[in-house]
Amino acid sequence: MFVLENEIKPYAWGSRTAFSELFDLANPNAEPQAELWMGAHPLGPSRLASGAADTTLLDLIAREPEAVLGAGVRGSFGDRLPFLLKALAADAPLSIQAHPNPEQARRGYEADDAAGIPLDAPQRNYRDRSHKPELLCALTRFEALCGFRTPRESLLLVSELGVPELTSLTVPLRSSPDADGLRGVLSLLFSEGTQRPALVEAVVSACAKVGPRSVRYARELAWGGALAARYPGDVGCVLALLLNLVVLKPGEAIFLPAGNLHSYLGGTGVEIMANSDNVLRAGLTPKHVNPSELLRIVDFRPGPVELVEPTLRGEATKGAVEVVYSTPASEFELSRLELDGGSWRPQSRRGPEIVFCTRGEFELGVAGQRVTLERGRSALFLAADSIYEVAGAGRLFRAQVGAVNTT
Repeated sequence: MFVLENEIKPYAWGSRTAFSELFDLANPNAEPQAELWMGAHPLGPSRLASGAADTTLLDLIAREPEAVLGAGVRGSFGDRLPFLLKALAADAPLSIQAHPNPEQARRGYEADDAAGIPLDAPQRNYRDRSHKPELLCALTRFEALCGFRTPRESLLLVSELGVPELTSLTVPLRSSPDADGLRGVLSLLFSEGTQRPALVEAVVSACAKVGPRSVRYARELAWGGALAARYPGDVGCVLALLLNLVVLKPGEAIFLPAGNLHSYLGGTGVEIMANSDNVLRAGLTPKHVNPSELLRIVDFRPGPVELVEPTLRGEATKGAVEVVYSTPASEFELSRLELDGGSWRPQSRRGPEIVFCTRGEFELGVAGQRVTLERGRSALFLAADSIYEVAGAGRLFRAQVGAVNTT
């Protein structure tokens, strides 16, 4: 067992106060604190704080892969931790983006390599050969754009805005109110013939006028104006109106599979994903956007967002409850453990685990070793560790490999 020291990413969209307030993490220079990374990603691996502060989790895996990962995980995923756990605090919207499926990632990576595009080049589309499914569980109220709304809803919103340029743009959706129509709209939006700055200006102006008196779409239109203020002239401000606006309460979660077009707008949450850095952006960003590649990987199937319903694992015992956010991803599983002064042991284990305290304080014990874990801190259990024990009061998130391909 190792307590982890984790890197905080100071991205511009991060909050200056959320991590201090929720996790008691210092921010002496009042800088944006966007993501706290817990895992073994090369761009920010966790360090081992328990007597080995100069060693990263990447180093430990390279040195002792069998002990850290176990035979099942190594057989399925190689000598790498297949998941990355994060705490995320968005004080401003992130880019609208999508992630490839495994085959798209493999072929895209090989194509970028064959074209001689360096891994760190801004115009490179694929940084590795892996897909990147994600799960986001809200710690506070959390707003996000996630997947395409139904064509009927999008056309009603366009009609309410009354913008001729936008009406022309949605002609494909009127003739084909399905995934093909949505693909046609995005193709027009990114085409060279579209006067994008004029379109964005007209849409934003209409959002400001219609938004205050709209009953059905007031929140969506308010976001349209807010996005344009931050990203003037960006087509993402128009694209956002085609996506589902989701508001999560604490404890609610969404799963983002390959191809899902999405953006986190604001709030704090715990996020778990496959250990990948493949992102294709569509808007709300000054970074590289590749429309042709984006249109190739996006899933255009429309429909409302379904939340991931947590399910009870085993039987609830006095003072201890574990609920699981199940997804199809084999790389990860996230569960939430609530304790009220009692103790708890996992019923079984599938390999390495990272536990992250978001409320209260816990004592962790395994094989005679005991450590205290306060809010904002995390710890790693190796695959070789025996069944561990948790005691205390508060909330822990537990990250491990998914239920398939680990034995």
